[in-house]
Amino acid sequence: MSIKPTTTIRIDPDVKRLANEVFDELGIGMSAAINTFLKAVVREGNMPFDLKIDRVIEQKKSGNATLNHAFIVKKDEFYTQYEDVAREMTKHREQLKGKTILCNCDDPFESAFFRFFLLHFNKLELTGLISTCYSDSQIAGKEYPLDGVTGAYKAVVTEVPDENLVRPDGSLDLEALFDFPNNSLMHLEGDGDFRSEECEALLKEADIIATNPPFSLFREYISLLERHNKNFIILGNMNAATYKEVFPLFRDNKIWYGESIRSGDRKFYVPDNYPLNASGCGIDEKGRKFIQVKGVRWFTNLDTGRRFEPLILTQRYNPKDYPHYENYDAINVGRTQNIPLDYDGVMGVPITFLDKYNPTQFEIVMLANGNARTNVPSEILSKVKYIPHSEDRGGVGIINGQRVYARIMIRRKSL
Repeated sequence: MSIKPTTTIRIDPDVKRLANEVFDELGIGMSAAINTFLKAVVREGNMPFDLKIDRVIEQKKSGNATLNHAFIVKKDEFYTQYEDVAREMTKHREQLKGKTILCNCDDPFESAFFRFFLLHFNKLELTGLISTCYSDSQIAGKEYPLDGVTGAYKAVVTEVPDENLVRPDGSLDLEALFDFPNNSLMHLEGDGDFRSEECEALLKEADIIATNPPFSLFREYISLLERHNKNFIILGNMNAATYKEVFPLFRDNKIWYGESIRSGDRKFYVPDNYPLNASGCGIDEKGRKFIQVKGVRWFTNLDTGRRFEPLILTQRYNPKDYPHYENYDAINVGRTQNIPLDYDGVMGVPITFLDKYNPTQFEIVMLANGNARTNVPSEILSKVKYIPHSEDRGGVGIINGQRVYARIMIRRKSL
């Protein structure tokens, strides 16, 4: 059955929190309290109480409220900033045109992905926009509560009005959006997990997947996209590039980093009960909690021109600055910018090389890390003349008897 969002009301976060503590003790929810107030207004034809100067009232915390604040939420419920989404998606305008977009790891109305594609629906000439909500989300429905909705649901948009959907306070006019007969909000039968049968069916319908999947489930998520041969642009931690499910995709040019994020921290919004116990965390001017995450990258298989920009090489090879590994027929390059322009053999470079990787300039051979012996095909290990070393812990490069950090083994392509 199709459902519609209620009228959106902006409430000061502190007032909302304190009021909810009172409603918890009364055994009613915020929605019921507001409806009771509105019915009293209609019945009396006036405000159902006298307006007076606010008095300072000491609020007593309920036991439930204390427990809620102590509850440790899932670490993966991160909500990307709109600016980060917009900056990357505009790089892919041509590939996005005329497509059906699926955002399957965000609440539709809290997601910057859904908001971007909604506001650019007509400009991009999108065919459709689908977004799903996970039932255990701590944020779902907070900004845009839905009448009669609990658990997981999906938003399906096939038409967007030409007039501006953004209200003066920055909220979206969802009532106008879902007045269109072919747009709908529907309950999901399950919990909205992207691995569920019904969510996988939605993935099959979509042309391009754009979302911020749970970092801890990135392996499973990327494997799902690969299994269905989907085009995608998703956020993840750069360390995910070293996963055995992901690195072969980089090696075979089936995945690469997006354009707009190359370094630095990124801000993500988190649920109200997320612990802010790390540097860079805080609360913004609207009362939303956020954290800073290092090493974030866009992962995509949508091409852009920047991917083929050549890396300018200025250094020349000499044995002193480029020591040879004891267990690989390759030299060690400490920084990507120091790749020698005159060395044709295999070179071990840092993981950050992927930020500059040009597939027409270099060939990725393998990843030399602690799992190389088990993850890398034997023919490739033979190609780089790998010899097991007592200190390499499964395949890490060894120089002067010491392990180095994980390295990507590359070779320059002939011009």
